[in-house]
Amino acid sequence: MNPADPNAMSHNILVLGAGELGLPVLRSLARRAKSIDGVKISVLLRASAVESTAPGKRRDITEIRELGIEIVVGDLVKSSVDELAEVFARYDTVIGCAGYAAGIDTPMKLARAALQARIPRYFPWQFGVDFDVIGRGSPQDIFDAQLDVRELLRSQHQTEWVIISTGMFMSYLFEPEFGVVDLRNDAIHALGSLGTAVTLTTPDDIGMLTAEIVFEKPRIRNEIVFLAGDTVTYGEVADKLEASLGRPFSRSEWSEEYLLGELARDPHNMMSKYRAAFAQGRGFAWNKSGTFNSQRGLPVTDVVTWINANLTSSRGK
Repeated sequence: MNPADPNAMSHNILVLGAGELGLPVLRSLARRAKSIDGVKISVLLRASAVESTAPGKRRDITEIRELGIEIVVGDLVKSSVDELAEVFARYDTVIGCAGYAAGIDTPMKLARAALQARIPRYFPWQFGVDFDVIGRGSPQDIFDAQLDVRELLRSQHQTEWVIISTGMFMSYLFEPEFGVVDLRNDAIHALGSLGTAVTLTTPDDIGMLTAEIVFEKPRIRNEIVFLAGDTVTYGEVADKLEASLGRPFSRSEWSEEYLLGELARDPHNMMSKYRAAFAQGRGFAWNKSGTFNSQRGLPVTDVVTWINANLTSSRGK
């Protein structure tokens, strides 16, 4: 890739991880690469994942190989910055899809490795909320770590960066552990208030849109790109559940004060950190009309479609 040419594209791409987001990104990159000469896609995976005998892992590895994607064995957590930089230097683009499971310090380590490798283009793991608007000191300390990564990338002009803001993974809103949607008791617990909004996007849509962003001409660089499958208030989520499932949902509000109190009682609880941060209602939602997918006319999954596809088996009789 020639950084001086605005129409030059990524051709030798390394994706970090093949989990909930990594696999959709790999599928979409491989699909788009078929129509572009000279594009090669690789994925970095731990040896334990490649060698696993678990049926799900075997399925994923088989699919990756059938897509024509090269598997590179490595460990984002155990490897040093120098070791990672040596790997990254073989590629013109690195896309981070490892998520937070790799640890709070890993995003910064990967960013340092990307800059040390002098790669032309880097997509950090920032597939989430608007950390700039949220600001420092949020109840979720991971957000401060993500701001550190942004500051590092913005402080240099050697490696181009692209940040993709997606809001919350749509399915996460409906996770019982998150506590917002209680299907068992037909209840909605709004974080902050029923009028608080949240932007939601499915990993499949993020994968498709990421591939479009990677190959966009002229090249997107040093920019935050916003996506949205849907932007809804918690009250609207309750309305949509009632309409799709055909039964009433009770509504209650978990105030910011209440959730901060819950966090104070269990300060290391990751879910409590997320709930308290989302209750502040700042940086977690944006208008869909201004997003990359809306401006390009690319179809995505909205909340009603997701509910009908995933929850209608629990429709009341």
